[in-house]
Amino acid sequence: MIGKTIDELKVGDVAQFRKTVSESDIYLYAGITGDLNPAHIDEEYAKGTFFKTRIAHGMLLAGFISTVVGNKLPGPGTIYVRQELNFLAPVRIGDTVTARAEVVEIMTEKNRTRLRTQCVNQDGTTVLDGEALVSPPKAPKQGS
Repeated sequence: MIGKTIDELKVGDVAQFRKTVSESDIYLYAGITGDLNPAHIDEEYAKGTFFKTRIAHGMLLAGFISTVVGNKLPGPGTIYVRQELNFLAPVRIGDTVTARAEVVEIMTEKNRTRLRTQCVNQDGTTVLDGEALVSPPKAPKQGS
């Protein structure tokens, strides 16, 4: 199974992934990456921060965008070239985040697609905004 090829994409195509962030997600991400920043894993420390509680790792949210790109739009076989991220608001344990990607430009001759990428919480607040450049999968060769 492969995702959409450059010829199957059109400007305005959109895909989403939604996930409620759990305490386990944060601890697992911290363990996998080694990012043990106390703002994410130490509630007592986090109470003294601007956010007053633990927040999710920003790159965990970026992973939700990767889920959209790698599984839905363009989908399996897509190669990331670049991702720009702007972190706009915190995500707390229990927040439900919807990651979204939208095709904004298609560069057929280079097999590249530019996507607007975004994560929004359950209140409609944009928590992450950015742009991705990806290389969609190529169509299988005939007879393969």
